[in-house]
Amino acid sequence: MLELKDLYFSVGDRNIIDGINYTFEKGKFYGITGPNGSGKTTLAKLIMGINTPNAGEIRFGGKEISQWPITERAREGIAYSFQQPARFKGITFRDLLAMAAGTDDEDMLLALLRRVGICSLSFLDKPVDAKLSGGEIKKIELATTIARNPRLAIYDEPDTGIDLWTIQPMVRLLKREQKEHGTTTLVVSHNRAFLEAADIVLMISEGKLVYRGDLQGALPMLNDLSVCNYRKCVGDRDVGCYR
Repeated sequence: MLELKDLYFSVGDRNIIDGINYTFEKGKFYGITGPNGSGKTTLAKLIMGINTPNAGEIRFGGKEISQWPITERAREGIAYSFQQPARFKGITFRDLLAMAAGTDDEDMLLALLRRVGICSLSFLDKPVDAKLSGGEIKKIELATTIARNPRLAIYDEPDTGIDLWTIQPMVRLLKREQKEHGTTTLVVSHNRAFLEAADIVLMISEGKLVYRGDLQGALPMLNDLSVCNYRKCVGDRDVGCYR
């Protein structure tokens, strides 16, 4: 489905992604985690084509795409949901959803609203601007991502800016899309709810893939990495983020 081979990305003399090799299976849910600054979001952006690797290959559906632009990857069925969704003055949710779905048929747009748990028709005509709450803008981005029925969906920190009560419905939505539509799902997150939902947890530290497996196996290493990362800034303390 998606294969990364000897993937490198550097800025100056620092390797942000340092020789990652991994094959993602079709229809699986992957949780990508690790300390802040470990390279998680950079890896997601390399897959989408927002950044271009310095070396290595990205193969999707048997095609080598590491030098492809974002538009070509999107046509192949890769979608990306940003940590901080864009806002557009003068554009409504209806406009965005119609572009993503490739239709302005209201019945189809309403079906997409129901698919992501939005019940109000009036939501379609909300301007996608700074007045929206964090939860509203996340729902809009999820809907426009899902509307394209992507083969591969990448979600970068999808819980950013939303309340605790929204996280579990979001997890259920992404799992349902994975199971009902066969979407290969990559979620970059520190949030335990997403990692518990993952079929496979991948852990990145200092640009390297250091763990692949279930969450229970990852927890001791996650705590060790969190402590190590934290001590670099504040000294030797007994801390941990993934309990």
